[in-house]
Amino acid sequence: MERILIMNLGSTSSKIAVYEDEKELFTQTLRHSQEEMAQFDDILDQYDFRNEKIMDALKEHNIDPASITVACSRGGNICPCPHGAIKIDQAMINFLTRPEDTAKHASLLGSMVAFELSKKYGCLACVYDAIGTDEKMPIARVSGVVEIPHFTVGHTLNTRAMAIKCAEEKLGKKFEECTFIVAHLGGGSSIRLYKDGVNIDSVNDDEGNFTPERGGGVPAKELINLCYSGKYTAKEAMKLIHGAGGLKAHLGTTDAITVEKMIEDGDEYAKIVYEAMAFNIGKDIAKLSAVVAGKVDRIILTGGIAYSKFITSYVQKMVEFIAPVEIMAGEYEMEALAAGALRVAEGKEELQDFQAIYDASVDRISIIPGVAPGTTPYAK
Repeated sequence: MERILIMNLGSTSSKIAVYEDEKELFTQTLRHSQEEMAQFDDILDQYDFRNEKIMDALKEHNIDPASITVACSRGGNICPCPHGAIKIDQAMINFLTRPEDTAKHASLLGSMVAFELSKKYGCLACVYDAIGTDEKMPIARVSGVVEIPHFTVGHTLNTRAMAIKCAEEKLGKKFEECTFIVAHLGGGSSIRLYKDGVNIDSVNDDEGNFTPERGGGVPAKELINLCYSGKYTAKEAMKLIHGAGGLKAHLGTTDAITVEKMIEDGDEYAKIVYEAMAFNIGKDIAKLSAVVAGKVDRIILTGGIAYSKFITSYVQKMVEFIAPVEIMAGEYEMEALAAGALRVAEGKEELQDFQAIYDASVDRISIIPGVAPGTTPYAK
């Protein structure tokens, strides 16, 4: 029997669960207030705080950390990698915590907790469908600035899990036989195009639609001017795009329910901003549909914002001419992590090696003319 600890850490919450094989023993979302998070200048500064909260939750549910046989985390911003399970080792931790990564994701803290458990108790530690999962086809990587190719980064875990679920339950087909556009809509977002089981193209939330806390794609020349205006440090400018943009910048909140209440109370500016968020989601979905000449089996709207009928109805009206739209609100991430971890523990799925993946990513990046691995966001 496998006892599996699942960790899915986000910017303001730590979702954890423990499974015995397929049986869920408990699942819990530990909420962290903005006041609690404000005391930390950097993601890495949160490690002791997050680890203590997780260990306290295990104790509360009478789970001895020594009994954990697999610790599986949603992966951080690792190098471009295939989907599936990757062993957490020191090389991965060094990569996740490198100082030059100025856009660290909170999920890397789960990887650090898992690695410490593996060192202390000997359990298997892995990530599954990591944020860095990147199967984008070469032609979709090339941009007009050779030092800045396109990469896929973000919500592979939930988008892939929802696409598999839709294929099996809605279409009665294998995931590998279908074409999906999946929009994960949350504090951050990403929109994915899955064809024949592979995520061949995507729109990340620094390229397209804005979100409750992300600035989205903005005019590059104006962004450059802003960065060199002397008004912001590099860290402050990054925050405009990642953490303090979107609804937060316009309306002072990241809470969609609060925004919808503002609209109900007659706030016209809130209505324009909220509609603009939906409008840009629809545009990005349509953009990806062109890659497959509009031959899409389903468009899936998922993530926390997909609970908003305001947003989903707006987007649906824009894109249902392409394909039927499935609203699959929330996420299936904890179950997907647990199922993947169990397959690895039982030897049904390969446990991939981080260093081998990194070396392969260097080879894959090098096919883009003029782009050296050291110039990418995933440089060592």
